[in-house]
Amino acid sequence: MLTLPDAIISLLNPFAPMFQARTWSKVQVLLIGAILATRKRTVTSALRVMGLSDDTSFARYHHVLNRAEWSPLQLSRVLLSLLGQYLDHGDGPLVFGIDETLERRRGGRIKAKGIYRHVVRSSGSHFVKASGLRWVSLMLLTTIPWADRTWALPVQTALAPSERYYQQLCRTHKKLTDWARQLIVQLRRWLPNRPLVIVADSSYAALDLLAFCQSMTRPVTFITQLRLDAALYEPARPRLPGQMGRPRLKGERLPALSELLECSDAGWTTMSVGWYDGAIRTMEVVSQTAVWYHAGKPPVHIRWVIIRDPLHQFDSQALLCTDTSISPVQIIEWFVLRWQIEVTFQETRTHLGVETQRQWSDRAISRTTPILLGLFFWITLAAHLLGDCQLSTPRSAAWYAN
Repeated sequence: MLTLPDAIISLLNPFAPMFQARTWSKVQVLLIGAILATRKRTVTSALRVMGLSDDTSFARYHHVLNRAEWSPLQLSRVLLSLLGQYLDHGDGPLVFGIDETLERRRGGRIKAKGIYRHVVRSSGSHFVKASGLRWVSLMLLTTIPWADRTWALPVQTALAPSERYYQQLCRTHKKLTDWARQLIVQLRRWLPNRPLVIVADSSYAALDLLAFCQSMTRPVTFITQLRLDAALYEPARPRLPGQMGRPRLKGERLPALSELLECSDAGWTTMSVGWYDGAIRTMEVVSQTAVWYHAGKPPVHIRWVIIRDPLHQFDSQALLCTDTSISPVQIIEWFVLRWQIEVTFQETRTHLGVETQRQWSDRAISRTTPILLGLFFWITLAAHLLGDCQLSTPRSAAWYAN
């Protein structure tokens, strides 16, 4: 039997009803083993660190991932419910970030793998390809009291197979924006009454996705990057009594945002906002509302924000928000939090062994990576409770402050 602190047991018990009793005992062993193991996060490495290297029935632990009946989606819901108990700071909006990452994998039995651009190793002039699995992850962006900074905590993770995978199945390819919409719908079902804000990079700046978030019964605010050459228009004029024909979708064309960058009388405002490095930076900002429209796509009412650095230390960029009532400063500060997603991806690779698992079963593959990313969320909650119980002591060294 495992001997664990009461704080850890209180975080484990809500997950017990999701498994059969005989499976639950093995899940606890694999969970603690995955935390304690170093390097690879295979089933055998978890058993070895738990002192079960001589257990001849080791195959039963593999069955937890490739045969046992349980739902990763239900585990995500339980994990999100723990948020309300321990890390929810009030009734304000919950900010989530969405992004994709590549798990480098090779092997003929891995059906969903594809060839993708390696974001970390590629640059503007150098293109690097990698074979692997693409995962879309939705993460909560919240302040961790004992860390004194914002962390990205994975809530949902979905496997987004390659286009070749869908061609082999004779099915329509499911794009990244389709996966994002599915994750957002599920999140709204779990949190029907809370204001939700989603931040993402330019990969998710699609009119279909933005219009869908605006048209929900409880709209979800979406913040992302906007092209400087995007076609922006004034809102359509109200229809006159008795006017014939279809309602107009847009008004007159507005100047491109790239033109406003060179315009000194565009209404630039100097303000100080928090930036990626945590410092307060002074920058020039201009913002207005408009309708973003493209032929054949639904029109989207947005607030756009152009950011310009007077010191020319970074390139100018434009952001959009589907809620036109939010201030430009708030839009920038929420968007900057998105960088924590990349930090989480790196830390899960370094400390939780993402990319080191070696399953070939389709079911095991679809379960293992979301579990390891969700384990990052669970460990953060455990550290939060252990810190309250004064059971943990921060590691220190002469060359680092506590």
